[in-house]
Amino acid sequence: MSKFKLDEVDLQILDMLIDNTRIPFTDIAKKLLISAGTVHVRVKKMEDQGIIMGSSLSLDYEKLGYSFIAYVGVYLNNTSQTTFVLERINEIPYVTVAHVTTGKFNIFCKIRAKDTKHAKDVIFMIDDIEGVYRTETMISLEESINDKKRLMHTIFQELEDL
Repeated sequence: MSKFKLDEVDLQILDMLIDNTRIPFTDIAKKLLISAGTVHVRVKKMEDQGIIMGSSLSLDYEKLGYSFIAYVGVYLNNTSQTTFVLERINEIPYVTVAHVTTGKFNIFCKIRAKDTKHAKDVIFMIDDIEGVYRTETMISLEESINDKKRLMHTIFQELEDL
């Protein structure tokens, strides 16, 4: 598949969608002095090309009672068990991110829990997966930066500068 070329209007549309995925196409059109139909066609084309992959919802987990964050490094008995273990981890809804990694851990996970007791239960669920040798946990004291928007804005700015 060839690389999709974004023009300045595409980048401006994306820039606005980054800040508010629910912004009406009519509002984007007014700001860019184009028709809402043009915005719709361009967004659809970017979706078809896989540049836009859905939209996301941001939640305040603290207000929902899930303020405890921990990172769990998972050691496997054998790296050939990676896929199986990831499939089991994927069944645990409190694991919000999992990476296959090099270095110390085979898999590195982010979990979100209600409190330390709940986190312990989640960690034990991971420990109990066949193929997991052991885990190592780090508790997050504070999530200081969690902002994909800054990276996306930077990428689009760099594309405009080309």
